[in-house]
Amino acid sequence: MTTTVAESIDVEVPIRTAYNQWTQFESFPNFMSGVESVQQIDATHTHWRISVGGTEREFDAAITEQRPDERVAWKSTGGTQHAGVVTFHRLADDKTRVTVQLDWQPDTVVEKVGAVVGVDDRRVKGDLKRFKSFIEERGTENPTGSWRGEVPRP
Repeated sequence: MTTTVAESIDVEVPIRTAYNQWTQFESFPNFMSGVESVQQIDATHTHWRISVGGTEREFDAAITEQRPDERVAWKSTGGTQHAGVVTFHRLADDKTRVTVQLDWQPDTVVEKVGAVVGVDDRRVKGDLKRFKSFIEERGTENPTGSWRGEVPRP
């Protein structure tokens, strides 16, 4: 059973600011529920520690495509199987739509039930709301960093 979640939010910052902040994976615990830490291993690999429903997990992920101010796509390389993409859409000079699509394979009965009753959708929606607050409070001049490199689609 594969679960797909797709959620969007509009943030009141320029597309460059939203994209730059999203590429700072180590800042994810500031706005993603259950994310304990993300370690940037190199330009295209990360190591995650998460806690979901009282279960702690670690996994690695690889960025499979990255285009500045447009998209970041990834897939897991171990542990729970998942893949996703975040896209950035300019709505105005100071407004951006951020869309997350996540596909994953629930492992346990609790995860499967959670997927059926919409827990995953609510979690991603909540994470995006916290991202909106996080990025808008920082303003256009203060993202925590950026990586403007490109990773071509395989």
